[in-house]
Amino acid sequence: DNLFQKALAMQEAGTRAVDTYAEFQEELEKGGFLLAHWDGTPETEERIKNETKATIRCIPLDGDTTPGTCMVTGRPSPRRVLFARAY
Repeated sequence: DNLFQKALAMQEAGTRAVDTYAEFQEELEKGGFLLAHWDGTPETEERIKNETKATIRCIPLDGDTTPGTCMVTGRPSPRRVLFARAY
């Protein structure tokens, strides 16, 4: 294995998808990255940051583009985004 493959495997192992805000908050305590639906508004992003200290790390353009519902507001979400805390 090369270094890139090891890093990719480590990233994938530390990334989990969540569907609800309660699940998001619970899983966030375990560390790593969380994929969650977000409604795309700065207000919701700021609320998540203020309440959990987590921020959006990436909006995966080549990832799963299955639409869903924002975990916070219940509004439509075009795709999941990647959240994490900085330590």
